[in-house]
Amino acid sequence: MITYARPVPPVRPTVKEWPEDDRPRERLQALGPRALSARELLALLIETGTPPQNGRPGRSSLDLAGDVVAHFAENDGSGSLRRIMTASLGELCRVPGIGPAKAAKILAALDLGRRAADEARAERPRLQTARDVYERMRLVLRDLAQEEFHVLLVNTQNELLRDVRVSVGTLDMSLVHPRDVFHPAIAECASGVVLVHNHPSGEPTPSPEDLSITLQLATAGNMLGIPVLDHVIVGEGRYVSFVEDRLMKE
Repeated sequence: MITYARPVPPVRPTVKEWPEDDRPRERLQALGPRALSARELLALLIETGTPPQNGRPGRSSLDLAGDVVAHFAENDGSGSLRRIMTASLGELCRVPGIGPAKAAKILAALDLGRRAADEARAERPRLQTARDVYERMRLVLRDLAQEEFHVLLVNTQNELLRDVRVSVGTLDMSLVHPRDVFHPAIAECASGVVLVHNHPSGEPTPSPEDLSITLQLATAGNMLGIPVLDHVIVGEGRYVSFVEDRLMKE
């Protein structure tokens, strides 16, 4: 009697054995999530594939992701993500290799995306004039016992992106360095900055140190392409604007 050996399923390389440029995680790190297909993004959520079983070859996480996309696609191959998002946990688990844990991660990620799309961006305050800056900062700085130096980062529409406190204490160049002013501006892709600080005495007239610091920061901003749009000094019930008083050029 002749016996035949059971055929051995072909050994398929795992995702970890692929060239780095083809792996979804490495592609996301290099190119960002928008460069990846829906199948690749789902593979990152699925994480692990399935081993060979009952004569069938193993399936990588990318294979399983393709199975999920195909299972929920319309007849013309479209609309799979919207159908996955509205599927139940049990429906997702009908795809071979997708258990409750993988299904829960997929549904959670898609619903986070839906919620993010539903969120309205908070309206950003616009700083069109020195008075706008003063009204924004006067209650923050008015009653402080020490000087605080802030940098307001703005976009091309003069909308406030972020308020960064740079230093606390009497202003001098050891406390206010261009690096500390422009590093957050570069990180936020700000198109300009507004300098703001207070005088605890209540008298907002610029000191020689204020003039020197403003000149140095304005020079650094011009070199970086992130201009200093104004320097507003907050006092008791009033303010001084370097732009309004034509002190920026001086």
